[in-house]
Amino acid sequence: MKLPQRMFLPCCVALAAVVILASRQGTASAVPKCPEHSGVLTPEVGVGVLQSVPEKSSNKPPQAKTQKLRNPLNDLLDEAQADLDKNDFAAAIVPLQKFLEEKPDVAFAHFQLAYAFTALKRTDEARAEYQKAIEIDPKMAEAHLNLGILLLDKDPAAAVAPLRKATDLLPAQSRPRVLLGLALERSGDPAGAAASFEAASRLDPNDVEAITHLAAMYLRNSRPADAELKFRQAVQLQPQSPFALQGLAQSLDAQKKPEAADAYRNYLALQPADVAARNRLTRILIDQQQYDAALAEIDRASAGQPPTVETLKLRADVQIAQKKIDDAIATLRQAVALAPKDPQLHGGLGRLLLQKRDFPAAEIELKAALQLDRNNLSYWKDLSSTYYLGGNYQAAAATLELIAKSESPSAGEWFIRALCYDKLDEVQPALDAYRKFLELDQNKNPDQVWQANQRIHVLEKRAEKKK
Repeated sequence: MKLPQRMFLPCCVALAAVVILASRQGTASAVPKCPEHSGVLTPEVGVGVLQSVPEKSSNKPPQAKTQKLRNPLNDLLDEAQADLDKNDFAAAIVPLQKFLEEKPDVAFAHFQLAYAFTALKRTDEARAEYQKAIEIDPKMAEAHLNLGILLLDKDPAAAVAPLRKATDLLPAQSRPRVLLGLALERSGDPAGAAASFEAASRLDPNDVEAITHLAAMYLRNSRPADAELKFRQAVQLQPQSPFALQGLAQSLDAQKKPEAADAYRNYLALQPADVAARNRLTRILIDQQQYDAALAEIDRASAGQPPTVETLKLRADVQIAQKKIDDAIATLRQAVALAPKDPQLHGGLGRLLLQKRDFPAAEIELKAALQLDRNNLSYWKDLSSTYYLGGNYQAAAATLELIAKSESPSAGEWFIRALCYDKLDEVQPALDAYRKFLELDQNKNPDQVWQANQRIHVLEKRAEKKK
């Protein structure tokens, strides 16, 4: 299951990923400060003031007026901000680089330049600029956070350190902990990832992203019961979330809970085109012996389009369960025509033909399956049964001997081998096989035990006469 992802642009204040330049109407507390001014570096901030000539007033003391001087460096930042606002990231690079030529120790400018490089997918240059911003101002949380985001997909292990620092600098925010959890999980630290997701969830119990990431991680790590609890929480918060509904269905399915079927239906109501989910729902309905409901789902999946191999397999399974063997054979022949190199299709069709006692046709299909999957003992066993029931005792015995090289024969297989040797008038091999059957069966099958004893008595007499 793919986790929902969002892109976090460096200038997105709402997501606490990064913050660019403060607006002229006010500043955000998370905006990095310029070290040369007490406030945020804005185009209106000048480098000095001049007092004008005071105006005359009859009663009030004269008041000084100020006039802002234009600063070329602030103009460069103003130009860069205008370019960033227009998403003209390439144009923003030039004024920022010019500014940094004059003021290389301003962390905020490096941060802005890194953002532009990030938007242009110039990852190496963005990484270098974020690192410069951090070197100048180690407490710039936004730079640590953005550096971690930048590295998260391609180098999650390297993203861990800056994201961990961001969580230290932003202790009240859940978002950095979600990102840290992703980095830890992708770096092979599921325990650390779980702890980070849980911490994010504690900070913001309504953070659906943190909850669903944690739930998905539980599901991938074979903790479906824990995943179910978290996905239920996510569904309560966002009842129309396809990701949460799908995760809930999958966690219930992993626990083999019967309510998984309804959970898949809820998910499919929002995502009706998810063929894999519909096929899984169909399989659950078959297992629950709800055959009409299963066929209805198959019909929905095939509506207006040719059947697929998977839907044909599911339809055949329903028909087999309903003991409609002829219909199942026809369905599997359709599937074989679509996927002639699928050994399971040939093997399944061969077994059905064996049940219908169409031994020549069964032999053809089982041999086709074995050409594609020669090590599948189920196909070999079905082939040996086809030979035996078809009266080809020599081939049946030879096939059973071949199977015995891969696994120890059961009592039943020894009995069939004994019958084959008996039919072929191979006295000593038949005696040996009957005796092996009696040794292994321990009188669990009294009819076969009686038959084996009778044949042993007859064969021993024949063996004596041959001496």
